[in-house]
Amino acid sequence: MTEFRKRPYLFSAIVGQDEFKTAYLANIVNPKIGGLLISGPKGTGKSTIVHSVGTILPKYEAIEGCHFNCDPERPEKFCTSCQTRDELTPVTRTMKIVNLPLSCTEDRLIGSIDIENLLKSGEKNVQVGLLGEANRNILYIDEVNLLPDHLVDDILDAAASPWNTIEREGISITHPDEFILVGTMNPEEGELRPQILDRFPLCVKVSSIHDPRQRVEIVKRNILHENDSNKFARIFKKDEESCRKIILEAKTLLPGVEMNEAFLYSIAEACGELKVDGQRPDIIIVKTAQTIASLDRRTDVIENDILLAAQFSLSHRTRDGGLLEPPTKDEIKDVFTKSLRKETSAKPVVSEVRKFSNLSIDIDKESGSFLEDAEEEEDFSDVKPDDITLKKKMNRKKNL
Repeated sequence: MTEFRKRPYLFSAIVGQDEFKTAYLANIVNPKIGGLLISGPKGTGKSTIVHSVGTILPKYEAIEGCHFNCDPERPEKFCTSCQTRDELTPVTRTMKIVNLPLSCTEDRLIGSIDIENLLKSGEKNVQVGLLGEANRNILYIDEVNLLPDHLVDDILDAAASPWNTIEREGISITHPDEFILVGTMNPEEGELRPQILDRFPLCVKVSSIHDPRQRVEIVKRNILHENDSNKFARIFKKDEESCRKIILEAKTLLPGVEMNEAFLYSIAEACGELKVDGQRPDIIIVKTAQTIASLDRRTDVIENDILLAAQFSLSHRTRDGGLLEPPTKDEIKDVFTKSLRKETSAKPVVSEVRKFSNLSIDIDKESGSFLEDAEEEEDFSDVKPDDITLKKKMNRKKNL
């Protein structure tokens, strides 16, 4: 007997919530951004939108038989198993959404070893955890603010390191865990701990749609999807193809997207004026602005890209060591607009000539001058790389 399953709601059929969709697509195009937190009241379609991308997610190359989706082109990121394999056959897989339930156990999250099978046959069968499944995929947590503290701590550890280690009964297996962390929450049900809040690179705050015409359209589309999901899919087939094409084109364009170096100074100055903690937000704003430009099929970053990226990156972050609340949308816009105009007008030569992109990063020699001086003082040709780093640090201290 054939099993018929209702098709998922489609991303291209979503009405409104443009900022949410832009931030979500930016992470899909550029997984190095790292994740997205969606905050809003119940009934605003948060979970629906998260799962709606299933049909437009891109494909990637992985090693056949690897439970952790190791990239065959990055041997430095191989799991313990792939490091010892003689033959590595590439296979095409599609990015997917891995759901982390609130009832998840620690073993299910991190992974474990089948001890019973180990004792019976001596074989080390790995029970892959959700972190392993999520490598190079999306790890989704619904109601992330209700997640138990011990799982929050495990996710914080995973987010802080690109590796996860499964250790049981003296057996240790290490695998990459580079995933896109996506969480949804209703702020009425409680706030997130600041530690995990900071681990979401981007945040969007969604609200109910009040425009009558949009609300009517949402009703029509949802009822059609429930009653005839096949017809629903046919109606939006071309739109889904367009979304899929935009993602692929953006991934191709992204490495070559350029940004006036004056914009880097503007971002740094604005973050400093807003008293943003650490340098992570600056980096995320640059990555996100470049990705937004690629989604718009451009190879140059404009001011609006930076303003939107700053809003996504800063609206959830506490400031001044946690003493200040996150900046408002208007505050972010005002400070960044002022800084962008100031830097681009003050440094016309930089904005016209010096460009920053992922393909050609021009680093100031002055920034690394102490390394240059250290290399001139002593010949390191006969020592190991680790020793070079140590001797450079020693020379730096001596110069000081």
